[in-house]
Amino acid sequence: RLLKGFREEDIKACLIDFPAGEKSKNLDTVHYLVKRLLENNFDRKSAIIALGGGVVGDVGGFTAAVFMRGIPYIQVPTTLLAQVDSSIGGKTAVDVPEGKNIIGAFHQPKRVYIDPSLLESLPEREFISGLAEVVKYGVIYDRSLFEYMERNHEKIRSREKDALLHIITSSCRIKKEIVEEDPREENKRAILNYGHTSAHALEKISGYKCLHGEAVSVGMRISGWLAVRKGFWSMDEWRRQNRLLESLGLPLKMDFKVDENELIKNFHYDKKAEDRTIMFVFPKRIGEMMTINGRYKIPVSENELRNFLKDVLW
Repeated sequence: RLLKGFREEDIKACLIDFPAGEKSKNLDTVHYLVKRLLENNFDRKSAIIALGGGVVGDVGGFTAAVFMRGIPYIQVPTTLLAQVDSSIGGKTAVDVPEGKNIIGAFHQPKRVYIDPSLLESLPEREFISGLAEVVKYGVIYDRSLFEYMERNHEKIRSREKDALLHIITSSCRIKKEIVEEDPREENKRAILNYGHTSAHALEKISGYKCLHGEAVSVGMRISGWLAVRKGFWSMDEWRRQNRLLESLGLPLKMDFKVDENELIKNFHYDKKAEDRTIMFVFPKRIGEMMTINGRYKIPVSENELRNFLKDVLW
């Protein structure tokens, strides 16, 4: 339909696709896209439209960032996770064997077009995966969104139009406010990575067989537990977070054995790490994140992790 519309307006366009899934999020795919762009005579006045889920947005955005030192791009996200999170904020990246999102660039899209009706045909597992990011926004920034999800989890699970519109618009507003305050993640934007230190490691360990939102859900349980053990967050609110995740169909544990040494090894590849020190962001209360001396990223030693993780991995 998009191509047809361009042709009717006499706008030159071509369709370039690649296999779905995290395994396509690499430099080989970027090279393939660059070759196709050159074959179709793209230049600095051309633009890329990333029509698809989070991987399409990440790879398409990164290709736009590096092709001829940068061309415009537009995000048209088709999954819940992409609509509420990855299409907004200008982060683009690809994976390498050592870790997720290691090679990337900040490159803001010219436009983001979100159509909730595209979610009607989204597979159930993909839809539920996207809900993890919405719960994250409630925990890190907006208590009222968290409470709305508690009251309306059944309407959200059944994809009622008003409920979907509410969580999508709330998520977009929250991410916009955070990104505008800290566009290059020098401090506050790091709170958007709540649950992601563990999530990215778990995704890699699983061979990317688990979905991103599933790993984020487990990661929030892990990070939340560390916050409880360090005295930053109450046990009651940690349990409340976990109940909401479960009510939305999200997992609290992985369905495979997780080796804590492998997990900690992968924590060192996290982009929040500084001087090989592992950093986490932690809740203080639902809707507010912990700071120490004004900084949201808080160091956690390997010894602390070994003591805490054994309580929560199984």
